[in-house]
Amino acid sequence: MKIAATYDNGMIFQHFGKSRYFKMYITDDDKNITAFEIVSSNGKGHGELADMLAQYGVNVLICGGIGQGAMDSLSEKGIEVYAGNAGNPDGVVITFLAGKLSKQAANCDHHHNEGHTCGSSHCH
Repeated sequence: MKIAATYDNGMIFQHFGKSRYFKMYITDDDKNITAFEIVSSNGKGHGELADMLAQYGVNVLICGGIGQGAMDSLSEKGIEVYAGNAGNPDGVVITFLAGKLSKQAANCDHHHNEGHTCGSSHCH
């Protein structure tokens, strides 16, 4: 399985559509992490990120804030989304692999204005 987490400065980045990096984990059949790498989105934005993750063979996305449109795009690509997470992605991935991470609905449904950051109370 391949798991991707939005990533910035060692933490889960809180705005999926503006993610510049993803930390990608490969796991074995026993649910152990066997490898990981940091991957750049190369400036791809909201609409292109689902395609990029699908091209990398990602099965699961762990993120902070994400809107319903992005959730739908990822679902169409067969990628499960675990939103509403924060902190060190390594620990969150371990929690996921143990079967203890719950799914949340889209949690970033407001209009994005210039200067908006999804670190605000509306979007995490």
